[in-house]
Parts: sequence; C-alpha cells; structure tokens
Amino acid sequence: MAHLNHSPADRERFICIYPAYINGKKTIAEGRRISLEKAATNPTCSEIQEVCSTAGLNAIAENNKMYPREWNRDAQFRGRVRVQLKTEDGSLCLEQFPTRLAIMLHVAEMIPKLKTRTQKAGGGDQTLQPGEGGKKSKKKKK
Repeated sequence: MAHLNHSPADRERFICIYPAYINGKKTIAEGRRISLEKAATNPTCSEIQEVCSTAGLNAIAENNKMYPREWNRDAQFRGRVRVQLKTEDGSLCLEQFPTRLAIMLHVAEMIPKLKTRTQKAGGGDQTLQPGEGGKKSKKKKK
C-alpha cells in the first residue's frame, strides 16, 4: 500500500543518493558511480544532506534505508538521501544541477570542505606532531 503514495512523477522528481555512490573507498562493483579522483572519503548520509540543503536543494535523509550492496552495517554506512531534482511541472529545481551526476559530483567536492571535516583534519595534525616529537625523544634517549 505504501507504494500507492508515490506516483511515478514523484519518483522522477526525487533522486536517491546512497553514500556508496560517491565514496572513494568503494570500487565500482561496490557501488561507486563517480570517478575515484572526484569521490569523497567515506561520506555519510548527514553530510550528503547538509551539502544538498546548503546548495538550496530539497534533500530528505532516510536513515533507515541501506544500500543493497553494502556489507557493512555500521551506522556511518547507513541511509540514503532523497533529493528533489525537478518540480511538479518537470522543470529543474536548480539549473546548475540538471542531472543526478551533477548533484553527486557537487556533493563529493563539497564534503571535504565541511567544517566537521576540516576541524577533524586540523585536530588530527595537531595530535600527530606531539606523537612524532615523543618518538624522536625516545630515540635520543637510546
């Protein structure tokens, strides 16, 4: 009965993006749909939704969904994002995103620039430096 709520027109207006589609850690056989050079590293459903919403797209996270080829059941690999590509009359919601591929490429490019990603990377660099210093001092003691 749930399928009756979604007409074919609704399905055409909204596209699905699973994290695997833009994940550089996945192979094409595992579901990656964009080139490795343009893919993001382990994107999450919430990151995809955030980037889409920031770009002005209507994006709805469906955290209870799972990509069929995904073997890892961890929370970070769960979910998909439904993104509105076209309006009811069939026109594009945003001209700069004419296709599913255009949205996927934009999302993969923007995820590494998210504050949550840049702050984690900065924190990682800071923790590495003291660790390296500690190793050097150990070598000097020997």
